Amino acid sequence: MSATRVLVLNSGSSSVKYQLLDMRDSSRLATGLVERIGERSSRLRHTPLGGPSRERTEPIADHEAALKTVAAELAKDGLGLDSPELAAIGHRVVHGGRTFTEPTVIDERVLAEIERLIPVAPLHNPANLTGIRTARALRPDLPQVAVFDTAFHTTMPESAARYAIDVATADAHRVRRYGFHGTSHAYVSRATAKLLGRAPEDVNVIVLHLGNGASASAVRGGRCVDTSMGLTPLEGLVMGTRSGDMDPAVIFHLARVGKMSIDEIDTLLNKKSGLVGLCGDNDMREIRRRIDEGDERAALAFDIYIHRLKKYIGAYYAVLGTVDAIAFTAGVGENAAPVRAAAVAGLETLGLAVDGELNAVRSDEPRLISPADARVKVAVVPTDEELEIATQTYALVGEESD
Repeated sequence: MSATRVLVLNSGSSSVKYQLLDMRDSSRLATGLVERIGERSSRLRHTPLGGPSRERTEPIADHEAALKTVAAELAKDGLGLDSPELAAIGHRVVHGGRTFTEPTVIDERVLAEIERLIPVAPLHNPANLTGIRTARALRPDLPQVAVFDTAFHTTMPESAARYAIDVATADAHRVRRYGFHGTSHAYVSRATAKLLGRAPEDVNVIVLHLGNGASASAVRGGRCVDTSMGLTPLEGLVMGTRSGDMDPAVIFHLARVGKMSIDEIDTLLNKKSGLVGLCGDNDMREIRRRIDEGDERAALAFDIYIHRLKKYIGAYYAVLGTVDAIAFTAGVGENAAPVRAAAVAGLETLGLAVDGELNAVRSDEPRLISPADARVKVAVVPTDEELEIATQTYALVGEESD
């Protein structure tokens, strides 16, 4: 292909994150964020390759206005959306259900299916659709590709994906475990294999994506066989504001005894639980500072977080049978050395250990933090979801044009 650039768009309900990459060397030509869309104080931050960031605050009414603003900023750097070097636009789409198992060129049928999935992703798919439709209106001639957070997890066997409820009811309402953060898990599992000097199909990896949202996956030979998030991103690990796993009867109890509405319970479990519910903070740096000052609530929140994390490490070790590496990624996973150390502490009989000095090193590069003779390698692998989306988009567009 003569055109080698891919624009990656991640459209949220009130924000648009973007990166323009040159796929010849995976370099970032520009990155940026438009946030608080629809408010008088909307803000744009745009950073071109090798140049200073540009910031401004002004009213940006909607996603169409936001993308037009992004296009104007890119044009100032000679990187406009009308450039013949732009090969495609890749869109992050959170939920692809069972239909989309790989990156997909967007057409009306694809848009209709993403819209049909809104009931299982009400916070994310509508915003993703808005970004897609706006971008298609700006460049209707350009291939646009949807890359789905759920796609990497569609290789899970039915034994992992099914909930143990009535099959007819589950199928009628599409109730099953889908998993999320798939682009991150795909990228990190492959990058971990590369770090070990092995092919992805020869490596079993437990990936721990620990950010404000958090998920774990068991990856056997490059294919996901289990993951912690389920029908929604609420299941699994303790997160910044989400509860993760709990007895489903808690919901009935809160409704019957606490007289809470479904919407109130939804808000409680998704926005007022997890670390913030336990100690009032969802920033791991602040929690660690409070622990150092003797704060018992912060210490308990940290212990609960680590306890759940260890349970998933053990569970996925059992699922895989043989584990070659555990990879920590995302904001907490990449930067919180105490979390990494605590997560594997006491698991030496499983071949897991962290070297204190290596763990303390701060770096943006993939690296091993386990002792040289460790049976199971422990790695820190910075995730790169935008590069993963761009890579999948460019590969698909290249196939389409051949």
